Amino acid sequence: MFALSLIEHDLPMPPHLLSRPLPDAIKTELERLFLDKVIADLGLCLSVYDIRSIEGGSIPAGEGCSTYKVSFRLLMFKPFKGEVLVGRISGYDDKGLQGYFPLHIFMPIKFLKETTKHHVSLDFFNDICIPGHLMQYGTVRGPDGRWMLKTEDGDELYLDLDDEIRFLVSSTKYPPIPIEQTEDDPPFSPMQIVGSIKGDGLGLLAWWADDEEEGEEVAEQWHGVASLERSFSLVF
Repeated sequence: MFALSLIEHDLPMPPHLLSRPLPDAIKTELERLFLDKVIADLGLCLSVYDIRSIEGGSIPAGEGCSTYKVSFRLLMFKPFKGEVLVGRISGYDDKGLQGYFPLHIFMPIKFLKETTKHHVSLDFFNDICIPGHLMQYGTVRGPDGRWMLKTEDGDELYLDLDDEIRFLVSSTKYPPIPIEQTEDDPPFSPMQIVGSIKGDGLGLLAWWADDEEEGEEVAEQWHGVASLERSFSLVF
């Protein structure tokens, strides 16, 4: 989910920061430039992890500030294909779900927009969608517009707003910046995650809660049996 990316950048240093220690001033300027920004193919920047080297400091001709060549590492949010994440549903429409990722130590970079997919959010990242064709078999849209899973027993399990949902990362897209946008176009999303809940263990956490509790009980029983066997082996 997270990765460190090594970057080299020619950084102009604003004069008002020169009164501070150079490493602190450079980190402040790097955070201003990269924090909460998406870098294509690298992901969403969450923090400046460390600064590896600082070189230069010359003032180019015609410029009013010094420029440093800085090598640094950024902590990036970059889920890989096939990774399983847990988010919350924040919207839905005729094409799928929308949601967010509830990792509360990070601040959200923007609010979820209304689009034509079922959305899931991660709190600090909201451009996640689960299209209808990547949902569990038997998932349909109900008369009130909500999506629901029809089970073999005839039960109707609704996917409601703010429900916790476990999904698999199907793909991550970095669309090009549009040249023109109209007022009716949704806000541009520089990074988009497409999720899937088609498979065992995927979907609402509530669907699998009983199975997971049963699995934990079986694991505890086996742990107790193993401990008892070790005790007997020590005795004999």
